[in-house]
Amino acid sequence: MIRFLFLSLLLAVPVQAQELTLPASARQISDRTSALDSYDLPTGVFADGAVPSRTVEGRVERLTWRLQAGSSTTLQILAPLREQLQAQGFEIAFECEARNCGGFDFRFGTEVVPTPDMYVAIHDYRFLSASRSDEVLSLLVSRNPPDGYVQMIRVTPQGTQPAQPLVIEETVEGPAGLLNDLSSTGHVILDDLHFRTGEVALGEGPFASLALLAGYLADNPSTRLALVGHTDDTGALQANIAVSTKRAEAVRARLIEAHGVAADRIEAQGVGYLAPITSNATPEGRDLNRRVEAVLLVN
Repeated sequence: MIRFLFLSLLLAVPVQAQELTLPASARQISDRTSALDSYDLPTGVFADGAVPSRTVEGRVERLTWRLQAGSSTTLQILAPLREQLQAQGFEIAFECEARNCGGFDFRFGTEVVPTPDMYVAIHDYRFLSASRSDEVLSLLVSRNPPDGYVQMIRVTPQGTQPAQPLVIEETVEGPAGLLNDLSSTGHVILDDLHFRTGEVALGEGPFASLALLAGYLADNPSTRLALVGHTDDTGALQANIAVSTKRAEAVRARLIEAHGVAADRIEAQGVGYLAPITSNATPEGRDLNRRVEAVLLVN
């Protein structure tokens, strides 16, 4: 049995109502929850030099996910979540699409979790805000094909009953998500690992992707993995190859030291900026290109 995180908007209606989850490819990227904070909830489109909003205070949850969107539009990603909110008794207060929202001005006039945890394409996003009693919530959805991004900010008034979690764990039989990608395509991006330009250190974690890889290797003794580091295009090629190799080596060391993987079952290499997954012309693109991938090797 392997445990995965899914986004589930828990029902405040009878249990026979249908629950909704994001696709199995969805992975939580960040959770920035504050016990007491404020949030400027957008209430309309950009106009007269500002995004109209009202300030709400309480427990503020700022959560983001990345998923494999394929050819799905932002509306196809957002619509099921909107329906689930309404099924829970939320009233949609405001909703807009990129151009109608105000494009660039709305995007930079409202709160967005910084990259690489959230990506917003200026001409391809959707936003909605909703409320239920004193609880408010906003959703922001965008795409950077083949990936989709979801940001959810929820505010629960201080002193009320603790809010039910928006993220729950479900137990799923067999490999799924990251491991399915690894098995079917032979490689997978470890997208819960991120590196700033020039940095090679890996944070403390824990990182769910590494636990999954360690479990996979334990269950499949005839396989090995190559960890491949990648960079953005800042700086010279040889310097970037050195940086990307050190990043891959840092991930390899963590798998060995923290997860007990045998050293001879993992190798680490770096290719610098030679294999980008998107353009390096924007900060968001450079963030996505700084990554480590796992490549499946079968003896």
